[in-house]
Amino acid sequence: MEVLKIATAGSVDDGKSTLIGRLLYDTKSLTDDKLEAIRNSSVKKGYDYLDFSLATDGLVAEREQGITIDVAHIYFSTPRKSYIIADTPGHIEYTRNMVTGASTSQVALILIDARKGVIEQTYRHFFINNLLRVKEVIVVVNKMDLVDYDEAIFEDIKANFEKLNDNSTYKEQQVSYVPVSALKGDNVADRSNEMPWYQGDTILEHLEKIDASANGNKGLVRFPVQTVIRPKTEEYHDFRGFAGKLYGGNLKVGDAVTVLPSLTKSRIKEIYFYDKTFDEATAGSSVTICLEDEVNITRGDMLVKDDELPTIKKELRATVCWMDNKQLLPGSKYFVQHSTNRVLSKISAVKNTIATDYSGSKLSDGKLSLNEIGEVEIKLSKPIFYDSFTENKSNGSFILIDEQTNATAGVGFIN
Repeated sequence: MEVLKIATAGSVDDGKSTLIGRLLYDTKSLTDDKLEAIRNSSVKKGYDYLDFSLATDGLVAEREQGITIDVAHIYFSTPRKSYIIADTPGHIEYTRNMVTGASTSQVALILIDARKGVIEQTYRHFFINNLLRVKEVIVVVNKMDLVDYDEAIFEDIKANFEKLNDNSTYKEQQVSYVPVSALKGDNVADRSNEMPWYQGDTILEHLEKIDASANGNKGLVRFPVQTVIRPKTEEYHDFRGFAGKLYGGNLKVGDAVTVLPSLTKSRIKEIYFYDKTFDEATAGSSVTICLEDEVNITRGDMLVKDDELPTIKKELRATVCWMDNKQLLPGSKYFVQHSTNRVLSKISAVKNTIATDYSGSKLSDGKLSLNEIGEVEIKLSKPIFYDSFTENKSNGSFILIDEQTNATAGVGFIN
């Protein structure tokens, strides 16, 4: 079944958790015991409605404060599709959590409180989805029940967001607008009788129509090798295959390929998916590839088509979102984890910091602090083979790992 990955974004009390809970309820994805717990908790709090936010807030502090702190992943499905929702917090101090949630998502739901309209947080949420090249953005104007389902208010918010959209550097991004009441279920899964003036799709209808495969990262073929398969059994005594996940495009038996970093050339002899052979592997599939020639290949190497070589260099310039309490400083050493390749690196310079409200960038004071985003120059101990993030998301991104604590300190998008 097709799987669609979704990220949510919104300010405190915009209703993200309630919206997700309503989606789970309307698609009959809540278990009986979970629904009973929501009923009991709602009654205990004196509510005359079901508090669907309780369906997603997993931490005690979240339930007590009515806010989202950590990234929670929620799963539900319809007869047509399976969904994974990353419910991310919207506070500025949780920018790293938002980046984490949106990094693998194909769709973003940006919530706006109909009473407040487009605010500073909205700029930040859209900026991050713009930075991460999330192709489908659904602007959810929530709490329409609190403004008497006024069409003029919805249209005003839509016009203001369109002004924000004019700042976008990702022109292929598709932006849609839906007026909803997550609490009452208007235009979430079912059409609202309260807003006859809105003739568009509900949120669920939008999601059902999105082609998850078309949302993938299409482009040049990139096959990072995760491991070398050597069974050494009687039946497969001489078998040597290279396992990994294929990104960008398709590979066929007979295709001429180049092995990086050695630049050795060969052709594809066989393509295995578990124990079956295929003539072609499609982008996004995890397969084992055998070559016609005996080539020395290890984890961290990459197979590409002969005429589709990436950039091979020992230095990077990238946009980095910093996720560590310890500041990023010039001269600091980190491991760059680029796909399956791990390389020791040194920070050459922190050039500037980028404002997430589209007010531009400013010269950095030579460091990045927690949750800041900036332009960084990095020197590597050996070359890596990369594309720009705008051309290939999988081969144009990396993480920075603290060599002492082994913690993920930052995420980078190659310019």
